[in-house]
Amino acid sequence: MAGGGLSGGRQEAVTPGAQSLLCCGLLVFCKLYVLGSGGWGQVWREPRGPSWESRMGTLWSQERPPEDEQPAERSRWWAPARRLLMAVLLLSLLLGSSVVLFYIFRSCGPRPCEMPACSHLLKYYLASGNSSAPPCTDFFSFACAEAKGANNSFQALAEENKSRLQKILEAPWSWPPGSGEEKAFQFYHSCLDTEAIEAAGASPLRQVIEELGGWPISSNWTSLDFNRTLRLLMSQYDHFPFFRAYLGPHPTPPHTPIIQIDQPEFDVPLKQKQEQKIYAQIVRAYLTYLNQLGTLLGGDPGQVQQHASLSISITSQLFQFLRPLEQQQAQEKLFQIVTIDQLQVTSTEDWRSMGTKEMAPAIDWLSCLQATFTQMSLSPSQTIVVHDLDYVKNMSKLVEEQLSSHSDFLQSHMIFGLVGTLSPALTSTFREARRLLNQKLQELTGRPPVPAYARPMKCVEETGAFFEPTLAALFVREAFSPSTQSAAMDLFTAIKDALVTRLRRLPWMDEETQKKAQDRVTQLQVEMGAPGWAMTPALASQKYSEVHLGPSFLQSFLSGIRSRRARIIQSFLEPFPHHRWQVSPWGVKAYYSVSDHVVVFPAGLLQPPFFHPAYPRAVNFGAAGSIMARELLHVLDQLLLPGNCPACDTHALEREQRCLESRSAAFPSRGGTSSGGFHSFLESAADVGALAIALQAYSKRLLWRHGETTLPSLDLTPHQLFFRSYAQVMCRELSTQDSQDTQSPPTLRVHGPLSNTLAFARHFHCAHGALLNPSRRCQLW
Repeated sequence: MAGGGLSGGRQEAVTPGAQSLLCCGLLVFCKLYVLGSGGWGQVWREPRGPSWESRMGTLWSQERPPEDEQPAERSRWWAPARRLLMAVLLLSLLLGSSVVLFYIFRSCGPRPCEMPACSHLLKYYLASGNSSAPPCTDFFSFACAEAKGANNSFQALAEENKSRLQKILEAPWSWPPGSGEEKAFQFYHSCLDTEAIEAAGASPLRQVIEELGGWPISSNWTSLDFNRTLRLLMSQYDHFPFFRAYLGPHPTPPHTPIIQIDQPEFDVPLKQKQEQKIYAQIVRAYLTYLNQLGTLLGGDPGQVQQHASLSISITSQLFQFLRPLEQQQAQEKLFQIVTIDQLQVTSTEDWRSMGTKEMAPAIDWLSCLQATFTQMSLSPSQTIVVHDLDYVKNMSKLVEEQLSSHSDFLQSHMIFGLVGTLSPALTSTFREARRLLNQKLQELTGRPPVPAYARPMKCVEETGAFFEPTLAALFVREAFSPSTQSAAMDLFTAIKDALVTRLRRLPWMDEETQKKAQDRVTQLQVEMGAPGWAMTPALASQKYSEVHLGPSFLQSFLSGIRSRRARIIQSFLEPFPHHRWQVSPWGVKAYYSVSDHVVVFPAGLLQPPFFHPAYPRAVNFGAAGSIMARELLHVLDQLLLPGNCPACDTHALEREQRCLESRSAAFPSRGGTSSGGFHSFLESAADVGALAIALQAYSKRLLWRHGETTLPSLDLTPHQLFFRSYAQVMCRELSTQDSQDTQSPPTLRVHGPLSNTLAFARHFHCAHGALLNPSRRCQLW
C-alpha cells in the first residue's frame, strides 16, 4: 500500500520538504498578482526610462518608408486587446495553479487506509469505544467503554494466538516418523480423544499412586520412606509440595546457573492478611474438593474427610511460615547462599562443628536434588540459593513433627496435591471437580473469572507447553513473516533512538549519568519472534527424543512433563551464547532480562490489534511503540531507586517523583486499586515515560516521511488516532482487574500518561483546567 504501514509503501520523488517549498512558491506567485490594484499589468506598465514601445517606434520610423506608416488610430484598439489577452493568460494561470495546489495539499494530508487489516481494526475500535464520551475528561470510556467480559486487550490477543495454534495442529500434515512435529500432533489428538480417556477411568492414576507407595485411604499403603516419595514427586512428576527447586541465574553477577530453593505454589489462594470469613469460605471450598478427589478414588468418606482436613491444616501452617516480599526487602534477606550440607545438618554437634545453625534436616536434600537435576553431579559442598531460609527451617520442623505422629497424613497431603496437578489428563469427573473449585475460589478472592475453554483449547495449551520448540517454528512461519519482523525492528529502532535523544533533556540527570544511560540503552540487545535455535528444525527435533506417547493419555502427559523439565535444565547447563526465553513465541508478554541485558518481544505480541505492517503509523507507534518504550524504560529503573543516582540532581528528581505521585492521586479510582509501594510507582513512571517516548518517535517519523494514513469513518486525525491506539492497549472491563495485579487500575494507566502529555490536550482541543489538561505536568522521563 503506498505510504501505508511502518516500513511499506513506495517512496515518491517529491519529499515533504519539497512539497512545502512548492506550496509556498505557488502561494507567493499568487500573492504577487493580487498585490496592488493593477496586478501584473500594473507592474508591466511601470516606466523605466524610455518605454519599449517608444524606443521601438522610433527605430521603426527610421527604417520604414513614409508611405508605409499606419494611421495613429490603429494603436488605440491594440492597448485594450493586449490587456484582455493578459487577463485571459493570468486567469488561466490562476486556474492551473489552483488545480496543482489542490492535488499537492491533498497528497500532503492523510489518506484513508483501505487494506483489509485496517478494515478489521476499524471494526475492533468501533466495537470497543464510545465516541460520545468526552475525551478530555474520560478518555478511557472514549476508547474502552464497550469492552466486555474478563478479557483485556492482551488476553483477547492471547486467545487469538491459541486459535491460530489450534488451526496449525488440526491442519493435515505429513511429518517424518519420530519427529517432534509428529509427536506434537499425536499428543494433541490423543488429548482430544476423550472417549479413550473416559474408558481408561481412574486406573492410570491408581497405577501412579501405587508407584508412590499407595494411599492410606484408597489402596494398600506400603508406608515407604517419606523422602523417597518426595524424591519421586520432584523428579518424575515435577510436583513440589513443600518447596520449589529450580535452576536459574544467580541473583548477582555474573548470573551463572545455580539451584534455587523457593516457596511452593499453593493451590489455596490464602493471604497474609485475610478476613476470617473469607478464609473460612476458602477452606470449606477446598475441603469439598479434596473430599471429592478421595471419593473418586474409592476412599471411605469418613477417612477421606479426616485426611482432607489435616492436609488443609498442613497447607495453612506452611502458608503462615511465608514472609512477604516487602518484609524480606526490609530485612535485606531476599536470598542466602548455603551449601547442601548446611541445609542437611542433623544434630547440634554437626552444626556446631560447621559453625552454623541447624537448618532443615527433615529433607534429604542431596538425594532429592540429585534426582531432580540428574544432568548435574552434586556434592554436599554444592552451593545453592535459598530465597526464604526462615520458611525452609520452619517447613522442616513441621515435616519432622508430622513424621513422628502422622506420617500417613503427610502421604495423603502429597497425593492430594499431585492429583490436582494431573487433573487436565484425567477423566471428566476429576476435571469438573477442579473447575468448580477454581470458580468458587475466584468468586471468593475477587479475581477475574477464567474463560471456560472447550476441550480443544485445553489441549492446545498442554501441547504448547510440552512441544514449544517445535510449535514455535510453525507459529512464527504462520504469524510473523520476515517483512513483519523487519517492520517491527524498524519501529523498535525508532523508539530506542527517541529514548536516547530524550535522555539528553532530563532536568534531573547529570551529564555523566546521561552518557552511561545512553550507552546502556544503545548496547541493549533485542530479540523478536522466537528464539533463533527454535527456527532450526534439526535442533528443535532433538528436544523430543525422550518423549514416549501412550499407552494412556496420562502416561503421555507425564512423559511430556519429564521432557519439559529436562529440556529446561539442559538449556542452562549447555554453553549457550544467546538469551533463554522466558515466554513462548505465541505469548503476549514482553520483558527485559537484567542478567542478559536483552529485551524480548514474542511474535504473539506483535499482532493485531497492536501491530501490523499495513496499519497507519499512528496505530503502530501508539500501541506497539508504547509497549516497546515501556520495556526500554525498565532498563533504567535502577536510576529511580533511592540512592542509586548520587550524581543526579536529587532535589529535581524527588520533585518530579512527587509530581507524578500527586498527578496519580488526582484521578478518581475506578476498577480496582494498585498495590502501592515503590514497584507500583516504577510501573506508573514507565507508563508515563513510554507514551512520551512513543509520541516523540512518531512525530519525528511524520516529519521525515509522508504518506500517513488513518482509519476511515473513525473521524480521528493521525495524532488523535495515536492516542486512541495507546489507550486501546489498556482496554479492560473495570470490574475484572485482578486484586493481585500490581499495575494501576486501567483508567489511571490511560488518564495519568495522557494528562501529562501537552500534545494530547492540543490535538483534542481540551479546555485549560480540564481533567486531562492540567496546569502542571511532570518530566520524570
